[in-house]
Amino acid sequence: MDLTFETKQNPWWLLLMGGILNVIIGILLLTIPAKTVLALVWALGLYWVIQGIFVLVAMFVDHTAWGWKLFMGVLGILAGIVVLRHPIASAVTIPSILVLLLGIQGLVVGIVSLILAFKGGGWGMGLLGGISIVFGIILVLNFANLGTVIAFVWVVAVFALVGGIVQIVQAIRQRSENE
Repeated sequence: MDLTFETKQNPWWLLLMGGILNVIIGILLLTIPAKTVLALVWALGLYWVIQGIFVLVAMFVDHTAWGWKLFMGVLGILAGIVVLRHPIASAVTIPSILVLLLGIQGLVVGIVSLILAFKGGGWGMGLLGGISIVFGIILVLNFANLGTVIAFVWVVAVFALVGGIVQIVQAIRQRSENE
């Protein structure tokens, strides 16, 4: 009995395009962060409006969980409109909210890691839990600080740049394997 599973890969050119886009976004965030964040926030606002409309249309096609779909559709449209009407405030607020969410996640992961460490997970898990809690507290206490938002944008830029390069290399490898 063969239990191997074959996964279908995305086309190499799709991976390459995603990598190039990530590299461009990373470079733009590092070189002209304010305009790039503003453009990304504007695109996010458009996405939320369009996605909200699609969710409302889906509610009429498939009536299951219609209340939830109605709520999410209206919420998406309203959030998109607010972002589009106030792009500069949104460009500061959205990264701040993401920093706050990362801080809360750090606290939760840290607490869970400490609990697991005391249940026999080892000192390494306890150490990582403690570090996660410290960084979580730092992020939660400084999420509205402009310096934290700028640092967050730089971190996203570096991740986009490095991730894009990795995607491009993977696309080249995938293409050469398929030939």
